[in-house]
Amino acid sequence: QEQLVESGGGLVQAGGSLTLSCLASGRGFSIRVMAWFRQAPGKERELVASISNGGIPYYANSVKGRFTVSRDNAKNTLSLQMNSLRPEDSATYYCAKCSGVSLCEGPPRLTGQGTQVTVSS
Repeated sequence: QEQLVESGGGLVQAGGSLTLSCLASGRGFSIRVMAWFRQAPGKERELVASISNGGIPYYANSVKGRFTVSRDNAKNTLSLQMNSLRPEDSATYYCAKCSGVSLCEGPPRLTGQGTQVTVSS
């Protein structure tokens, strides 16, 4: 059974850093575009970053230059290094397995349960 499990969230001061991890079980990790989404209370879910099966990243403008997405296909893991965090980055972050060839297209095929990130000012 396919499953995505996130970890690494927490409380951090503005300007600080966190690294999120996602462990994927089941088949198909290495061939899929993987992504991180986030959703804050009262807001729509938004795509934060994605990475193709070949390692080509995509970033939302709001996180470009601050976040780095990476993957290890041998270990079925996806990571998100978040630096220079801001209060507006506070949200539940979700790991996702996507449709698409190089970008995350349409609704995710699968998401994890999420991990909370809170950035205090």
